Amino acid sequence: MATEVLMPQLGESVFEGTIAAWLKKEGDPVELYEPLLEIETDKVTTEATAEIAGTLLKILVNEGETVEVGTVLAYIGKPGEKVDGQAEPATKPAVEEEKTPVAAAAPSAPAAKKPASNGGPVQAPRRYSGRISPVVGRIADEHSVNLDMVPGTGLNGRITKKDILAYVEEREEAAPAAKPAPAAAPAPVQTTPAAPSSPTALPGEVMPLTGIRRAIAEHMVRSKHTSPHVTTVFEVDFSSVAAHRAANKATFARDGANLTFTAYLISTIVQALKAHPLVNSSWSDEGIILRKEINIGMAAATPDGLIVPVIKNADSLSLLGLARTINDRAEQARTKNLRPDDVQGGTFTLTNHGTSGSLFATPIINQPQCGILGVGKIEKRVKVINDAIAIRPMAYISLTFDHRILDGASADAFMNTVKDTLENWS
Repeated sequence: MATEVLMPQLGESVFEGTIAAWLKKEGDPVELYEPLLEIETDKVTTEATAEIAGTLLKILVNEGETVEVGTVLAYIGKPGEKVDGQAEPATKPAVEEEKTPVAAAAPSAPAAKKPASNGGPVQAPRRYSGRISPVVGRIADEHSVNLDMVPGTGLNGRITKKDILAYVEEREEAAPAAKPAPAAAPAPVQTTPAAPSSPTALPGEVMPLTGIRRAIAEHMVRSKHTSPHVTTVFEVDFSSVAAHRAANKATFARDGANLTFTAYLISTIVQALKAHPLVNSSWSDEGIILRKEINIGMAAATPDGLIVPVIKNADSLSLLGLARTINDRAEQARTKNLRPDDVQGGTFTLTNHGTSGSLFATPIINQPQCGILGVGKIEKRVKVINDAIAIRPMAYISLTFDHRILDGASADAFMNTVKDTLENWS
């Protein structure tokens, strides 16, 4: 009997995915654990592998289609094996109701938000008790949608992204033409099929947006609308770090880890966050949420765009442990093996933009975090030290912070801790 290929569960809070690309065609042989297709969520694109060897008999879900976890995507079996009569898409068995998840990166909705009195339908506060995805929750908050009024077409009547987008579109069409758009809400996500992960276009043509590029755009616009961004820039002497790295790089390599400057930077950030816990926080209308965990996101460039894998409980790792984890996360990002849970839960972010030659930058905060540290290119520069001219490996480091949480003095105190730690590494 042919074996079903199901839409996998890519994370605890992920209930659907989009087929970005099929890596095999109907009739192609498939090896065990060979990449079979690419699946796109609102955060990552990841490869799904074959759990059985055989022939790809039939593809049921085309590229660009979004389906729920547990949906049958295809069948693998023996060459020529019939799947007629089996091809009715199956869905994942019903599971116990879970607490409604909320998107980690979505800003808190104002508690006393009033609907615009423009003659359009007035929405009651969202009180829906069913299970929804973080994307649906975020769209509902941004557009003040009462989910009890949205008909769900998903498994067991669950509301999908397509359902809520259709509802929002219908509501806006029914409202007067002069209806003002919410000031802090980014444009609704389009419901057109997802483009291939690496779209191409000629000059004068429109390049289709991938799901990841659209998500990045949404997130950046929302961050700028949410937090008052301020950036402070310090110059750091990396002589001590460079000397320690040169002395220990071979030892780390024997232990299976490539010792990069990123390991030192994340270790330094951990120490600075412990000394200044206010920086490891998030804003809410009820007060500032001080995070107990220290989960550091590290921005990584991929052909599809920037992605931020998260090192959970970074304060529990040694320099060797950080080096290994950084290597693993970078490789997973390059090979599209990150899962949605791998890019969630960060409390602070590092972006090492200097690897491409940039001297300094003003990064955008990864919501709902308080700050992001940018590190420019480490290069030898002339410095005056104790009235003498010296040549040192120098770099500019910048902290972009949420001015609702930090003021200049507290931000500079954090940065001075970072600077002192790096310049006196031992």
